[in-house]
Amino acid sequence: MNFLLTASGVRNGTQRDALRDMLGKPFGSANVVYVPTASLAEPGDHGWFVDDLNRMRDLGWREFDVLELNGLPRQLVLDRLLRADVIYVSGGNHYHLARSITGNGLADGFLEALESRVYVGFSAGSMIFSRRLDERSADVIGDAADLHVLGATTLEPPFGLFDWYLKPHLYSPDFPERDDAWADRIASRADFPIYFTDDDTAVRVRDGKVDVVSEGRWRFHP
Repeated sequence: MNFLLTASGVRNGTQRDALRDMLGKPFGSANVVYVPTASLAEPGDHGWFVDDLNRMRDLGWREFDVLELNGLPRQLVLDRLLRADVIYVSGGNHYHLARSITGNGLADGFLEALESRVYVGFSAGSMIFSRRLDERSADVIGDAADLHVLGATTLEPPFGLFDWYLKPHLYSPDFPERDDAWADRIASRADFPIYFTDDDTAVRVRDGKVDVVSEGRWRFHP
């Protein structure tokens, strides 16, 4: 399995090169499926979503599909994932995304598709693979309100592939509270490893090996 887990999409040359290397062929010879599910639970202006959609489209794919995980037959969703070379999952509310995967019975099929495809996550899309994605970590990280707004108090991790947790948008101007003091407070409460990544950083996982590709700044607390 190959993952490029970004904070804010594929924004710079280092991330584009990493994606191209993982894909093993030009973008123009590949199909991508863009999954907007997490964004639909996020309130307010969605200009950030439109910008990301256009940025990904402008990479020049052979086919650019858009797939919502809710409301379609399960097999249709899985067939569309299998048609893609790259599965790109957008940002928004990561708890809504996780609940959409488990609630629609997509987890096993999703993992099967990922065995031979590249997965790119943007923010929420990068956070759903941790086995620490539950109501306890929501309290530790300070995200419980994003779970409760869905009318939920508990959460089942859809995949549970990684022991570590990823928290995006460190130093982001869109999240001015996410500075070193913010990361320090979370790290002091957490009993699990955390990557804090800025918007120019991605955590890359290739065949189980984890490294970081970045033109920005990031922190890891084991």
